[in-house]
Amino acid sequence: MEHTYSVGSNPVYYDKQNLHVLFAGQSQTIPMHQAGPKIYDYYLLHFIESGSGVFRTEHHQYALGKGDCFLIHPGQLVSYISDKNQPWCYRWAAFTGSEADSLVLQTGFTPQKPVVTTTGDSVIPGALSNIMQAFKANKESAHLTSLGYLYLIVGEAADLLSSFSRLPGAESQVKRTVKQMIHYMASQYAHPVSIEQMCDTLGYNRAYLSRVFKQETGLSPVTYLLKLRIEKSRQLLRERPELSVEQVAASVGLTDALYFSRQFKRFCAQSPTAYRLTTTRHVKKTDR
Repeated sequence: MEHTYSVGSNPVYYDKQNLHVLFAGQSQTIPMHQAGPKIYDYYLLHFIESGSGVFRTEHHQYALGKGDCFLIHPGQLVSYISDKNQPWCYRWAAFTGSEADSLVLQTGFTPQKPVVTTTGDSVIPGALSNIMQAFKANKESAHLTSLGYLYLIVGEAADLLSSFSRLPGAESQVKRTVKQMIHYMASQYAHPVSIEQMCDTLGYNRAYLSRVFKQETGLSPVTYLLKLRIEKSRQLLRERPELSVEQVAASVGLTDALYFSRQFKRFCAQSPTAYRLTTTRHVKKTDR
């Protein structure tokens, strides 16, 4: 089998980039081709298009083949070797950045669980190929293109890993549902949304959602959303002195300024105006 190797590097690099794809490549390896044992200082994702081989980490050894995907974590001692009879052909991409750890954590990839098996309609090989081709075109826009494809890749990996890692039974379903509710409220609090709208969006009965939410958080959804809005309003009152109380209320999804003021005093023991004066004085004292 003929050995091939091709790689494309990102034509731009930013020292303090939140997320950055460094390079992407493809190779038909020779029998018993081995990389490592070694440590990388970036994430390195491989997708096996054909053949087979063995991937070794500090925790485990994996016999992998077509459709398998493995992620090398920075700082982990790893090695991988292709089969002597059917050496693997794989694609890869390396990425780094201050948000890379968080992104990988969201997918479910860990040093203890660095492998996922894809399905036949996986977007990952095509995305890796497109990253490499974008880099080879040597345009600065390739940086943005590569990030788009990287998110497609980790999105699919997250779906696959979550389907294998979910705990059986009602408890895990409840926890996932409550997380969905918290995420919904955190992203929608600035709009005049209601709990009924959230229930419709998530496709659950309101009584059920209210019950499981209070079981997990100790608060009703209504109270949680209101506390979230008041906390966001506190931040605006401190940081945006040019905004009126009415504008602050509207910015956190409460269109009735009088209702907002009553609820703010309920949670903070003072009115929005008094809170703003108190925090402004405190800032001025600490600046002296």
